[in-house]
Amino acid sequence: MGFVEEQMARYQRHLVIDEIGMEGQQKLFDAKVLVIGAGGLGSPAALYLAAAGTGTLGIADPDQVELSNLQRQIMHTTDSLGKPKAESARRAVAAINPYAVVNVYKIFVDKDNITELIEDYDFIIDATDNFSSKFLINDACVKAGKPFSHAGVTRFQGQLFTYVPGNSPCYRCLFKEPPPEGAVPTGNQAGILGAVCGVTGSLQAMEAVKYITGAGDLLTGRMLVFDALGMKFRTVKFQKDKDCNVCSV
Repeated sequence: MGFVEEQMARYQRHLVIDEIGMEGQQKLFDAKVLVIGAGGLGSPAALYLAAAGTGTLGIADPDQVELSNLQRQIMHTTDSLGKPKAESARRAVAAINPYAVVNVYKIFVDKDNITELIEDYDFIIDATDNFSSKFLINDACVKAGKPFSHAGVTRFQGQLFTYVPGNSPCYRCLFKEPPPEGAVPTGNQAGILGAVCGVTGSLQAMEAVKYITGAGDLLTGRMLVFDALGMKFRTVKFQKDKDCNVCSV
């Protein structure tokens, strides 16, 4: 399609980047990205993807907005309290970019619905906050041949990597099984600095944009770890596990 004048002005800072330009912007407009989780990670990820010109965004979250969410979940406002997060996210995305189509799923993503949910999307953002969901998303995406960005946050630290079908190692190459219940403190127990979610979720959006446009190098086989307290980034390399029962079968 041809962009109208308002869109040309909206994306002007992209259009002058050699690695994106008009061709990359068109790829973004044609792309479909699913964000699972409309919380601390999903908020910046979805907003930046919308602002970047992603044509279709899916947002899945079964929860309602609570007061304690507002410290880090920047898609939601005080006026959103008590309302479904997915609907609040739809309104936030529309306010950023009315050209984005937003599909809302007010459901808990589980083994019975995830395969159908991810089917129509080009890239998946794992913005969940629990191990069971992360393993579920990993396994379903690997099986379906879907690229995805994993991320996790706690206290002052964020981490993320990207899976691309093929030779890329998956989440289970790093962590074979979820830890025993109670072994790792939850966000409620350990706490999360809100801005750490902003940094990490924005990086997930960046990985999606790079994948869609073909710009740069993705975080495949590399876990990026961000320490806000020391303001340090480090990269941990990891390889595909030849015995992985998900990506090596």
